[in-house]
Amino acid sequence: MYGLLCESLHDFIKESYGDDVWKLVRERADVRLHSFVTHQVYSESVIPRIAKAASGVTGTPYNELMNSWGVYFLGFVGKYGYDRILKVLGRHVRDFVNGLDNLHEYLRFSYPKVQPPTFFCQEESATGVTLHYRSKRKGYLHYAMGQLRQMGKQFYDTDIHVEVLSEQLVGDYSHVTMRLNFDNSAYRYIQKEDEEEHEILPITSDFFFDVFPFNVVFRQDMVVHNIGSGLATVFPDLDGKKINDAFLLARPLAEFTWNMINSHPNNLFEIMSKEPVKRERNLQNRVQNSDYENANRTADVDVELMAFQSIIGDDYKDGNSANATESWGDGSRCLKLKGQMRYMPEWESIIFLGTPVMESLSAMFKTGLYINDLSMHDSSRDLVLAGTQQSEELKRALIQEQKKSSKLEESMKMLDYEMKKTDDLLYRMIPKPVAKRLRKGEPAVHTCEVFPDVTILFSDVVGFTRICSHITPLQVVSMLNTMYTLFDTLSEKHRVFKVETIGDAYMVVAGAPDKTKYHAHNICDMALDMVRSIDHLKDPSTGNNIQIRVGIHSGMVVAGVVGHKMPRYGLYGDTVHTASAMESNGKEMHIQLSGATYEHLKGSHFIFERRGTITIKVTSPIYLFVTLDM
Repeated sequence: MYGLLCESLHDFIKESYGDDVWKLVRERADVRLHSFVTHQVYSESVIPRIAKAASGVTGTPYNELMNSWGVYFLGFVGKYGYDRILKVLGRHVRDFVNGLDNLHEYLRFSYPKVQPPTFFCQEESATGVTLHYRSKRKGYLHYAMGQLRQMGKQFYDTDIHVEVLSEQLVGDYSHVTMRLNFDNSAYRYIQKEDEEEHEILPITSDFFFDVFPFNVVFRQDMVVHNIGSGLATVFPDLDGKKINDAFLLARPLAEFTWNMINSHPNNLFEIMSKEPVKRERNLQNRVQNSDYENANRTADVDVELMAFQSIIGDDYKDGNSANATESWGDGSRCLKLKGQMRYMPEWESIIFLGTPVMESLSAMFKTGLYINDLSMHDSSRDLVLAGTQQSEELKRALIQEQKKSSKLEESMKMLDYEMKKTDDLLYRMIPKPVAKRLRKGEPAVHTCEVFPDVTILFSDVVGFTRICSHITPLQVVSMLNTMYTLFDTLSEKHRVFKVETIGDAYMVVAGAPDKTKYHAHNICDMALDMVRSIDHLKDPSTGNNIQIRVGIHSGMVVAGVVGHKMPRYGLYGDTVHTASAMESNGKEMHIQLSGATYEHLKGSHFIFERRGTITIKVTSPIYLFVTLDM
């Protein structure tokens, strides 16, 4: 799977759903990469994992998401110039569809390891065509359907309705039959042209075979009756054998049979020899098939053998190269041919007009072929030479792209790490939901919200002023840091939000910004833990245990972020003042709460003790003050 597909899916998700969704998808799919190199090969499981994760995160059905990605892909490849290939693939929709199977062949030099699906058409009419889609990859049907629909709109201004007729698993690939319904007026025009008679010039078979040195002629029993001169140098014993015994069918994905070949007149065929080519045998064939038997020709063969030995090293001795064969592997020395197969009614045979597929000049040398073996009447020679040059340039470009990608990946990891630290710091000052709204550009004042019922806790250190007068500032800071670190841990445990600390005063709230009906319970649980855990902290001035007062009140507040510099999430209203008064008028190592909070806790597991009535400076008088314990 090339990175071009992975990168297109990555861009599709980011553009359609946003960066935050892509991050969630990447985490759920267990994909650590932030981006993909277009010409690099990745695991086949990457795209299915990403697509399934994206479907789960966004709630979009898998097939619908794949269809939308297929539509997006045609616009995405335009960034790399591939839309220019698609624009000239056919004059009409029927031409595009009939030539669809050959599309990936045009990209083979840039993507030599591509494993494309197979397409072929049947039952064409003025209202559409039946398309057979075969692929070894599962789950890409709706992706292909989206591409077909978008192709009609983008390049031919034609609506294509895709109807799936059947879907089955055949061997290791899936076979889907689709009916493409569209205005196929061009079909009538082509039919009319076919009915017209044209004058045909005669041509001899010898000349025809000379033009195509890698042709193969075979009859209905699949037995080969003629091979071209170029193919004869590689496989001199092929004549008289069955073609499907000597070669495997690599493309299209179908059975290698007479009927199948006749049903695919518009497909490009690629076959690969079952046995590896032995170069040393080819050199001897050249001598045997040549009319030259003089010493000069023998010298030429010796030069070839020396050149062959210089490439594979010292393993080649006396015409044998077992070690070299092992190092190459049979697959690298099997001959691949691609071309068209057409039925010749005059011969009652099918002729395969093939051309060798050579990834590089070294691959050609291993199979014992030379440039002059290729046809000079087409572009075979130019393609091999140009392909080799392009391959080398592509390798260099890929190496540079991989280096850039590696640096980018490291930079993205560092950025993620720094952003995580920044987020952690921000979420300590501002609640996460509020911080996200600010990041989206909302004014700070718009984050302010009325919360009708929350519970607020204040605490302070008893005799804090006296303690500070007897110890150094650093000792004060150390004492407060130890105490607040403990309280911060408790706030996370009980799911309350720390609002602020001023001197020895510590303030938390429950019910804002995350609303909960158990706000009073959460605050009281934390208050009990604060009192229990503080008894092991010592007063640096006397060595005695530090003592704290805790006050709690429930009511309505306005909460939000105000201002631009040093923004903090603040609470405003009488409830804040009353909660502070509960603390300042409380007893050491006791928890004092108001009647409003008590009403929320009636019937709970807490134990209360009525303190009585005292006067405090608040807008609304408080008459019930109690302590609570477990």
